Amino acid sequence: MPVDYDSLDRIIDSLTEGETDAVALMATVACEVHHSDARFDWTGFYRVTAPQLLKIGPYQGGHGCLTIPFARGVCGACAREGRAQIVDDVDAFPGHIACASTTRSELVLPVRDGAARLIGVFDIDSNRPASFSRQDADRLQAMLDRVFARAA
Repeated sequence: MPVDYDSLDRIIDSLTEGETDAVALMATVACEVHHSDARFDWTGFYRVTAPQLLKIGPYQGGHGCLTIPFARGVCGACAREGRAQIVDDVDAFPGHIACASTTRSELVLPVRDGAARLIGVFDIDSNRPASFSRQDADRLQAMLDRVFARAA
């Protein structure tokens, strides 16, 4: 069953109301999104911690890569380009980083704070090919933009 985005938005807005800490927001969003759809096998954040470098943040699922340079992988491409990456087949993505051997498709979205600075990327992996749609990207991006606009 696909995500009920209207319900997910209400839940996340309710749980994060008044919160400005980026890590607390990431933990809550990762948990709620992960459990909203069976397609989502790994759901989490990679935080910008140094120039051109992402480090693992709050997530749900198996282990993730600890660090990802902007120059590599789907998460790096999202951070470099500042736009959604919808990958139907990770094996066909040049430079894909296989943090988990079960990942078949991936959706990665940029995360910006209230000053429009890139603070990380939101990564969702699926063990099914072609799991993500433009609607998934658009609805989740709108939620991220709304929630993290208040992050300090």
